[in-house]
Amino acid sequence: MQNKKHIGSIRAEQPEDVDHIEDLTMRAFESVVYSDHHEQFIVRALRQSGQLSISLVAELDGQLIGHVAISPVRISSGTEAWYGLGPVSVLPEFQGQGIGRDLIETALAQLKKRQAKGCVVLGKPDYYARFGFRAVTQLVLEGVPAEYFQVLAFENEIPQGNVQYHASFNATS
Repeated sequence: MQNKKHIGSIRAEQPEDVDHIEDLTMRAFESVVYSDHHEQFIVRALRQSGQLSISLVAELDGQLIGHVAISPVRISSGTEAWYGLGPVSVLPEFQGQGIGRDLIETALAQLKKRQAKGCVVLGKPDYYARFGFRAVTQLVLEGVPAEYFQVLAFENEIPQGNVQYHASFNATS
């Protein structure tokens, strides 16, 4: 059985973390088959456009080992206070040890405190289901298989419409 390492802390991103976040994001997605390998550019563009609502890092012994980003999304119905989770990045050598889970749980708790109505995620259905995310028919991300686009409502109401992430998600450099 593999020994699990424990995160020293999860904290808000600081200005001096920016380069490290970019590096760890790049490394985290380096060998991911379904990635276009632009995640580090997306995080940078979200930060530069003021759309990085929550940016948390996991730190162990002074080293950044994980990062989670949350940004607002638009819903065609006009419903506000909905957010998108991601990218979520953990250095390869620390993956599978609960660091991503801890980052996501902390980020979702912060979203709830901000009176967010809900959060969406594009990702592996089995992984995100453990946080309460589920595919629904009333919220759609065009061009994506429905089972990979999932919703977590903090209130009982799930709006209907098409979801649009910020233009920063189109960043390629």
